[in-house]
Amino acid sequence: MKFTYYGHAAFSLEIGGKHLVFDPFISPNDLAKSIDINTIKADYILVSHGHGDHIADVAAIAKNTGATVIGGIEVINWLSAKGVENAMGINFGSIELDFGRLSFVPAAHSSSLPDGSYGGNPGGFVIASTNSNFYYSGDTSLSAEMQMIPYYADINFAVLPIGGYFTMDAKDAVKAADLIQCKTVIGVHYDTFPPIKLDKDHAKSLFAMADKELLLPEIGESIEF
Repeated sequence: MKFTYYGHAAFSLEIGGKHLVFDPFISPNDLAKSIDINTIKADYILVSHGHGDHIADVAAIAKNTGATVIGGIEVINWLSAKGVENAMGINFGSIELDFGRLSFVPAAHSSSLPDGSYGGNPGGFVIASTNSNFYYSGDTSLSAEMQMIPYYADINFAVLPIGGYFTMDAKDAVKAADLIQCKTVIGVHYDTFPPIKLDKDHAKSLFAMADKELLLPEIGESIEF
């Protein structure tokens, strides 16, 4: 399984020959100017919720690649009305796909679309595959719901927000890692805006003191699991 970071909470995974792109907010992000969305490969685009800093490039990447867009039904209906052709609206639960079992799980956040319309329930994704198992929480605060994540899969690594203010901070993410029973975390949702500026050394030290590893890849960097 190969993880590539695109800045903010946007990233891709290569699983069993399939390319999955998550929450693509790239072209409006000044920190991600090195990323050309026209070069991104995608078989699927997974959307955790409707906020603009998670769906800005969904339509463009879907048009470029023909990818199937998966997310909460309200977000998918909105994207479909905007011209996204291949879309799969889901709600909390699990489905089998050609790369593995995908579970859409609750997140403690909010969700509205860029025009202010209702965005349904925010969520995260658990993917169980023959290669590796991972959890992306989406935007969330620390939540007791995370205790259920190990039910879906033994998590090899997790992608968690650590910037605080709008989501968990690094301290809360350490506790989240306890709840999901995972020692390796990739931190996202930091530095993009002034309120979520991250002290990286401090964040890494919090994880190290808990005998866990916090990975903070550079934008454009890839990690193999």
